[in-house]
Formats: sequence, structure tokens, C-alpha cells
Amino acid sequence: MADNIFKNIPKNLPEELFETLVKNDHLHIERIVSYGQSTPDKQWYDQERNEWVLLLKGAAKIKFEKGEIINLQPGDYLNIAAHKKHRVEWTQENTQTIWLAIHY
Repeated sequence: MADNIFKNIPKNLPEELFETLVKNDHLHIERIVSYGQSTPDKQWYDQERNEWVLLLKGAAKIKFEKGEIINLQPGDYLNIAAHKKHRVEWTQENTQTIWLAIHY
């Protein structure tokens, strides 16, 4: 059965929504929805797997541990190597920021 990545999104999200779409031993695909959330101060993601992210809607900034900041607009994608520390510095407020993340 088909589904739609833009449907069934709660209107009020006090925290980012992480929803697994597909998962097995080698691959994890998830939808992430933000409404102005960012990674808590001084917290960094340090993931075991590579992560490819595609921004589908909204806007965001990803910051890397060494200070580089990447601005993302709809259609922009980014490949983040395993153990490359990063954080969500900012997402657009009062609107949905929708990401597709593939961990491999």
C-alpha cells in the first residue's frame, strides 16, 4: 500500500518527530519533522553509520563540530560520514521542516 511523506503529521510537536519508514540490518530510512527545533546546546550527533539527508520542505542549518554550517533549502541533500559530529543548529519556525534521512 502506498503512503505519502507529507501526510499524517501532527500539528503540535514539542520535540522533533522521528518516524521509521524502512529498517533492516543494513539500512534505516526515516522521516524527520521539525517545527523550529534544534539539537540541544552542546549536544552532537556521533552516529555509527553514514547518513544521507534530503530536505523536502522548510529550511534548516546543520553545524559540524569544526564550525562549518550548511544551509539547507527544499531539494538540498547532504551526506554525513559516520562519526562526523554534527547538530541541527536551526530549523524554520512555525512551519514544517520535513527531512528524509537514510542511514547506511
